Amino acid sequence: MADKELTKVYEPKSVEEKWYKEWESNGYFHGEAVSAKPSYSIVIPPPNITGVLHMGHALNNTLQDILCRWKRMSGFNVLWMPGTDHAGIATQNVVERQLSAEGKDRHDVGREAFIERVWQWKAESGGQIIGQLKRLGASCDWERERFTMDEGLSRAVREVFVRLYDEGLIYRDNRLINWCPRCHTALSDIEVEHEEKAGHLWHLRYPVVGSDRYLVVATTRPETMLGDTAVAVNPNDDRYKDLIGGMVTLPLVNRQIPIIADEYVDMEFGTGVVKITPAHDFNDFEMGKRHNLDRINIFDESGVINAAGHQYEGLDRFAARKRVVADLEEQGLLEKIQDHTLAVGGCYRCKTVVEPYMSLQWYVKVGPLAEEALAAVRDGKTRIVPQQWENTYYEWMENIRDWCISRQIWWGHRIPAWYCDHCGEITVAKVDPTACAKCGSEEIRQETDVLDTWFSSALWPFSTMGWPDKTQELASFYPTSCLVTGFDILFFWVARMMMMGLHFMEEVPFRDVYIHALVRDAQGQKMSKSKGNVIDPLTVIEAYGTDAFRFTLAAFAAQGRDIKLAEERTAGYRNFANKIWNASRFAMMNLEGFDPDVVDADSLELSNADRWILFRLNETAGEVDEALTAYRFNDAAAALYRFTWSEFCDWYIELVKDDLYKGDSRRQVTARYVLWLVLEHLLRLLHPFMPFITEEIWQTLAGKKSAPSIMLADYPQRKQEWDFREGAAEMALVMEVISAIRNIRGEMEVPPSKNIAAILDCKSADSLKLLKKNEVYILSLARLSDLAIGQGVDRPADAALQVAGDVEIVVPLKGLVNVEEEEKRLLKEIGKIDKDIEFLGKKLENPSFVERAPADVVEKEREKLAEFANKKQVLEESLEKIRRLR
Repeated sequence: MADKELTKVYEPKSVEEKWYKEWESNGYFHGEAVSAKPSYSIVIPPPNITGVLHMGHALNNTLQDILCRWKRMSGFNVLWMPGTDHAGIATQNVVERQLSAEGKDRHDVGREAFIERVWQWKAESGGQIIGQLKRLGASCDWERERFTMDEGLSRAVREVFVRLYDEGLIYRDNRLINWCPRCHTALSDIEVEHEEKAGHLWHLRYPVVGSDRYLVVATTRPETMLGDTAVAVNPNDDRYKDLIGGMVTLPLVNRQIPIIADEYVDMEFGTGVVKITPAHDFNDFEMGKRHNLDRINIFDESGVINAAGHQYEGLDRFAARKRVVADLEEQGLLEKIQDHTLAVGGCYRCKTVVEPYMSLQWYVKVGPLAEEALAAVRDGKTRIVPQQWENTYYEWMENIRDWCISRQIWWGHRIPAWYCDHCGEITVAKVDPTACAKCGSEEIRQETDVLDTWFSSALWPFSTMGWPDKTQELASFYPTSCLVTGFDILFFWVARMMMMGLHFMEEVPFRDVYIHALVRDAQGQKMSKSKGNVIDPLTVIEAYGTDAFRFTLAAFAAQGRDIKLAEERTAGYRNFANKIWNASRFAMMNLEGFDPDVVDADSLELSNADRWILFRLNETAGEVDEALTAYRFNDAAAALYRFTWSEFCDWYIELVKDDLYKGDSRRQVTARYVLWLVLEHLLRLLHPFMPFITEEIWQTLAGKKSAPSIMLADYPQRKQEWDFREGAAEMALVMEVISAIRNIRGEMEVPPSKNIAAILDCKSADSLKLLKKNEVYILSLARLSDLAIGQGVDRPADAALQVAGDVEIVVPLKGLVNVEEEEKRLLKEIGKIDKDIEFLGKKLENPSFVERAPADVVEKEREKLAEFANKKQVLEESLEKIRRLR
C-alpha cells in the first residue's frame, strides 16, 4: 500500500532532482558487460566539450533516451555509451581567446604549455553539456563516459592511423583544400558554412597574343587572376576554335598563358571563356590536372599576397582585389561589373571567409573503404530510417573524395609521423620512435599537425568499448543497435563510422541509423542567434518541466518532417502532465487503504466499462510498441496522449465513479482494482517519454513493487486475456450515445448542471439489451433526470434528434431553455449579421471597388458574404425551433 500522498500541485524541479540522483547513485543506467539478457546499445553522438544544450541536442538525446528506457524495461541489457568530443578548432579558439585577453597568443606560451592550459580549461569548464543532458533525464551509462582524447581512445586512434598507413590507405599530397586564413588550418567541408551574399561579377579582357582580339572572362574573385595559368573554352564553341592552342597575355603581370579546350566549360554561361587558377579554385584544380597546368599559389597562410603576386605583394586579399580592379580599369581591361549573388564559405568557428589553398596535407584513400560501406546498406546490414536518406547516402558515397585528415592546430591527436632530417624518410609508429626506421638516424622530428576531429569520432562505436583490445563490451554490445543523429552529419560522421567499423571490426557499427529532422521556430524558420528566434531548452525546462518538454519533442518527431516548435506547445503538454497528476490523485484518494496484492483478480466480475478500458490499454500498449519499433515517435506519443486524456481520464474515471461511490462492496473492489491496474500500467507505458512524473506517482501508488524503480519494471505488452473486443464494442455504443446527448446539450446551450430527459429508440433487441444493462452510466455521464429506453417508443413533436449506430437519441426540448431569453439572443445575433451583410453587399455592388481592388481581395469579400448568409440561415432555423416551444 502507498505510504504517502501526492502533493496537490506537481512541482517538476524538486521531483526531477530527487529521482535523477536516485537513479544515478543506484547504478540503474549501467549496462552489464556479461548478461543473460539480450543486448541493446547506442553510442551518443558526442557533443563538443565547448557545447551547451541546444534544441538539436535536446531532440536527439530525448529520442535516444526514449529508446533506451523502453528497451531496458522490455528486458534488454542496455548500454547507452556517453562521452564528449575534444572539438579541435572550437576548443583551441576558446583558450586562444583567453590568451588574447591577457595580451598573448599560443606561440608566446609554446605548444606544451598551451595544451596543458587546454586540459586545465576542460577540467574546469569543459563538459558543461553533460550536466545539461542529465537535466534532460538522459539515462546514459555515466560510469563508462569517454572523451575522444582520453588514453584509451588515443591508443585506438594511433592504431588505426598506423594500420591504414601500412596498408597504403594514408598518404601525403600537395593539393587544394579549404583553408581558414585566421585559424591557419585546413577545414573539412562540414566546417565551412555557406551563406548567400550579394557580390559582383567582374568581366576582364585578356589580350590574345599576336592579334588585336581580347578574350573576356567573368570572375567573382578578380585578385586570383594573378595566379592564372590558362584560359579555357569549350572545344565545340565555334567562336573560339581558331584560338585553341594560342596564348593570351595575363594583364598586370604580363605573363603569357595558353588557351586550352575543355568540355567542362559551359558555352552558355557568360562569354563561354573561363580563367583557370588551379591553386585557388577546386574546379580549376581538377582541370589543371587534366591539362598539366602550373599551380601558382599567390597567398600566404593569412590570405596575404605573396611574392608570386608581384607588385601586389603584402596586400590582404580583399585590399588586393580593390587595387587589381582599379589597375585593370585604368588600363582599359575592365569591360563591365555586374551584380551577382554568390554562396560564400566561412569558417564555422571564426566566420572568416575560407580560401581554397594549395597545401601539403595528409589524406585517407577512401575509395576501397567506401565500397564496403555502400554494400553494407545495399545488403541491408545497416538500415537507414527514413529510407529516403539511403539514396542520399549512396550518391555521396559513390562520389566520395579522399579525406583530408590533417589540421594545422595544436589541440588534438598529433599525427604519429616523424620526419628524418638525415635521409628525408617518414617513420610512422604506434610507439614514439627514437630513431629513423629507414637509416637509424636520431635526427627525427614529429609532424606538428593534428588529426581532424572526425577521425577520432569515426572510431567512436568501437574505440569507446576498449578496442583494439578484445573486450567483453565489444563482444556484448558491438555492433550497436541504433544510431540516432541529424541528417547534417550523415556523410561526415555516419559514413566515416561505417567505413572504419567495417574495416577494423569487419562488421557494421550499427544495425539501424535513425535520421531525425530539424527543430525550427513556429514559422518553420531555422533557429539562429542573428534572427533572435532561438528557443533555449533549459529555459523551457525551467518553465514547464522536463517531462512536458520531452513529450512535446516526441509528439512532433514525425519521420522526415521538421519540427515547428513554439513554447505554447510545451505549455499544452504541461497541461497533459498536470492531467496525469490530477487523475493519479483522484485514483489514490479512492485507493486509500486498498491493497491490490490481496485481491484475487481472476474471481472479479468485470463491467463493460472495465473490459473496455483494459481492451483499450492493451491496444495502446501494442500501438506504442509497434510505433517505437518503427521509430515513429510521434505515433507512440499520440497513442499515449489519446489513451491517457480521452479514454482513461475523460471516460473511464467518469464511468467508474458510480461504482466507487454507490456500488456494492464486490463492485467497489473490482472498480478499485481495475483503476489501480490501469494507472499502474499506464505509468509504465508513459515512463520512457515522461520519466520523472511517472516515477514519482508509481512510487506512491499502492501495491507491492516489481522493481525498486519504475525504470527497471517490465514494459507493458499486449495480453491475450485482455482482448475484450466484444465488450469494448458494446461500450463504444454506450459512449456514442452519451456523446450524442452531450452534443445536443451543447447545441441548445443547456448548462452542464441542468438535468434533462432523453429517449433512446433502439432498432434492435441487442442494442436495447445493451443500453438497459448500462443505463446507470448514461444517466450519470449524460446528466439525465429521466431516461426511457425502448423500441418504437413515442416521441414528442419538439425534440432534438441524433443517431448512434442503430439507436435514435431523442431529447425533448420543451422546458429545456428559457424561450424568451433565447429568442432575444438569436434576434440580436441575426441583427448583427444583417448589418454585416448590408455593408459587404454595398461594397461588392460598388464598381470602383470591384474593378480596382486585387482579385484575391474581392474574392475574399465574396467568401465572407457567403459565410454570413450561411450563418444567418442556421440562426433563423434555431429561432424557428425555439418559437415552436412556446
